[in-house]
Amino acid sequence: MRETGRFGGPRRNGLVTLTIILLAVVLVLGGCGAAREEESPAPAAQPVILEYWTPFSGGDNIFMTELVEQFNREHQEIRLDQINSRLDDYYSRLRTAILSGNAPDLAIIHATNLPQFVQNGYIEPLDGLAADTGLDWGQFNATIAGSTVYEDAHYAVPLDTHTLVLYYNKKYLREAGLLDAEDKPLIGQGEQGFTAFLHKLKEVVPPGVAPLALPSTRIDSVWLWWSLYNQMPGGGVFYNPEGTQAVFNNKASLQALKFVNSLYQQELIPPDINDAFKLFYDGQAAVLITGVWGTGAFEKDEQLELGVVPVPVIYDHPAVWGDSHTLAIPAKSEMSAEKRKAAMVFARWAVEHGVMWAEAGHVPSSLKVTGSEAYSALKFRSDYANTANSVVYWPRNMKQWSINEEIIRQFEKMIYKEQSPEQTLQRAVDSINLQLKR
Repeated sequence: MRETGRFGGPRRNGLVTLTIILLAVVLVLGGCGAAREEESPAPAAQPVILEYWTPFSGGDNIFMTELVEQFNREHQEIRLDQINSRLDDYYSRLRTAILSGNAPDLAIIHATNLPQFVQNGYIEPLDGLAADTGLDWGQFNATIAGSTVYEDAHYAVPLDTHTLVLYYNKKYLREAGLLDAEDKPLIGQGEQGFTAFLHKLKEVVPPGVAPLALPSTRIDSVWLWWSLYNQMPGGGVFYNPEGTQAVFNNKASLQALKFVNSLYQQELIPPDINDAFKLFYDGQAAVLITGVWGTGAFEKDEQLELGVVPVPVIYDHPAVWGDSHTLAIPAKSEMSAEKRKAAMVFARWAVEHGVMWAEAGHVPSSLKVTGSEAYSALKFRSDYANTANSVVYWPRNMKQWSINEEIIRQFEKMIYKEQSPEQTLQRAVDSINLQLKR
């Protein structure tokens, strides 16, 4: 009889065979697993990360943030990290960052500030990058695009123009009989026509409601003066041809300033207004003159019967203060070509999606955008889109930002009756000329 015990031949042979089979299965399965690992896709490439500085506040910042977030969703290969700061110290921080080698990869710069950044070599010319990424300079409004050109080179991509406009509460104007059939303000010609319009409002509005809201401090009155001064034949001259002296103490400038001052002194603009924007938003002003950036916020107030039109032509021809938000690349020797290209990709995309930025109230820089059905469908914007053709920027001077601060100081003294318009212009010019000599 054959041995069939625990370690007997037939049973042992069967165990050996089973072991061999199981080992083969494990080896085959292991091989399949290795094959799957080798065939799995490579990890996705890391996006190009751009640090993007902006100086927006209030509604502006909300709309820019939405723009950045949509871009990031649509471009997995690029990510913008937006860092927003208060405008009050934005430019001093940006200059310091550039000089210390800690500049962002992309930054908003107002057209007024471009001379300082271009002439000091703080930002890069963009024509080569624009050609590489397909940005068409011909799509821009000529006035807006011209604000970014220095010695035949583009140093920034303009996003918009933002000008003064006249906001009005239809409820108050209707009660005063100052609306036409299309709900537009009925404003007479010249200084007398505009003054009569405000006097009629003052007679009708409830006590405590401003016929016209404008702050007693800050730059708003300066913007209005600059607009009206530029509406006059031969007006708008700020410096001599050499740019070495301020020369705006002249007859046309004085006439415009006297008119602005008269609105304060007659209390058609009530005294001591701090936040004119809030005053109008709360229904405590019939008319407000401020920038287009208020549109996006005002139209969200369902209680406000909002209307918007360009600043009236008080004198000879349309002209209105304005500036532009532009996108610039700070000069950074170690910045990679990949990052530069990514920055320009965003700039081009932002221009082409100008309707999103227009929701804040700004007039897009691209003629393709302002001529689109999507832009026309935005309420109010088409009412003032043509201001892009009559915008008057501040003169190109490296010190213009600080020079404007001096004008503000002198205007505030005039508004508070500490000096006459004549004294205001003379003292402003004298102080600015001292700055220019330094």
